[in-house]
Amino acid sequence: MDVIIIVSQFILSLSILIVLHEMGHFLAAKLFGMRVEKFYLFFNPGFSLFKIKKGETEYGLGWLPLGGYVKISGMIDESMDKEQMKQPPQPWEFRSKPAWQRLIVMIGGVTVNLILGVIIYACVVYIYGEQYLPAKNAKYGIVADSTAIELGLNSGDKILSLDNQEIDNFNQIPLKLILDDVSTIQIERDGENMELAVPTGMKDKMVNSKRMITPRIPFVIAQFAKESEAKAAGLKKRDRIVGINDSTILFFDQFKDALQSYKGDAILVNIIRDDKEERIKVTVPESGLLGIAPLGDYEELGFEMNTIEYSFLASIPRGMEKAYETLNNYIKQIKLLFVLDKGYEKLGGFITIAKIFPSEWEWEFFWNITAFLSLVLALMNILPIPALDGGHVMFLLYEMISGKKPSEKVMEWSTYVGIAILLTLMLFVNGNDVIREVKNYFAQ
Repeated sequence: MDVIIIVSQFILSLSILIVLHEMGHFLAAKLFGMRVEKFYLFFNPGFSLFKIKKGETEYGLGWLPLGGYVKISGMIDESMDKEQMKQPPQPWEFRSKPAWQRLIVMIGGVTVNLILGVIIYACVVYIYGEQYLPAKNAKYGIVADSTAIELGLNSGDKILSLDNQEIDNFNQIPLKLILDDVSTIQIERDGENMELAVPTGMKDKMVNSKRMITPRIPFVIAQFAKESEAKAAGLKKRDRIVGINDSTILFFDQFKDALQSYKGDAILVNIIRDDKEERIKVTVPESGLLGIAPLGDYEELGFEMNTIEYSFLASIPRGMEKAYETLNNYIKQIKLLFVLDKGYEKLGGFITIAKIFPSEWEWEFFWNITAFLSLVLALMNILPIPALDGGHVMFLLYEMISGKKPSEKVMEWSTYVGIAILLTLMLFVNGNDVIREVKNYFAQ
């Protein structure tokens, strides 16, 4: 069921983005009197799942979910309709229109994706607002994994700033450590302020770390595994664990680590239930796990959250700001691939994208991911690769500057090259996905 929900969200998001992207090309072409022969969601080599013709345009649904397209008369594109190009130019064709009109048609899809990203972000903050944990309100400090420890951090440290710049949102700290060239971390440790120098050569380890820095939380039980020794022993949801064998242990990470010393032993778990302290005897299995998960809702755990509500007018500039932040961070991530050792292995295809979506349908999350993908689609499409919108824009700019139109032979062969590049890249990134899935399967 989880897989169905994830795939459904992925297909719906992809369909929305493709249709609106192609609509940008379609409306611009119609505006300048160009004839649009086909408008397709997904590609249809050989046959279509559905098609209907209205006026001069065939609208359809293809079977290959790798994108979509509009076929504009008199244009060399991925359809490679060379027969049409042998005929005399007609006034309704793409090639017969001024270069500036053709340029607008080619950037129509990217423009729609950029605007769509802003609109979605604006709508999300208007409807849901924003809530986050300020870094200064992580009152118990952090939980540091092995990578964070190599950076010089310890569990319980409170991060005050990075390069003396205070970070408002706690979740931005790991991102900034990875994407920005942070050289120092200012912390509070055991009541004293100190500064840590960030070691060089840590980018690879930080990228590979799944939970480098997280807020330290008290251990309140949220749920149990199917086979849970803790549940069988009598622990209940909302119990707050405060110790083992009368030794004080207040935090989830401390409890998890401490259990490793008691494998196969019976212990007394100190809890607070209904404001009363109790002790419950539990036998720790050889796995060192009791089959319990902590409450992760910071607000319920007593952290002071920052909640911002936006009026309709205020949501628009916030939507633009979030779109800019998203694009800026994504560009930094692309640059990072060239710095990392074997950075190319980090690239992913459809499986990686689909896994961004949660296993439960949450509209706020869905629309945030869709806005992100819309902006990424805009950025990828404007790259100057033949067969992409950016490739057509590159040739049009050359024509507008030089006053000379590239020959149809050059356009034709560059399109072949562009398609080959894209297919190679698609095979590579999706191959990475398959390799990762196989490795994860055998690692289990």
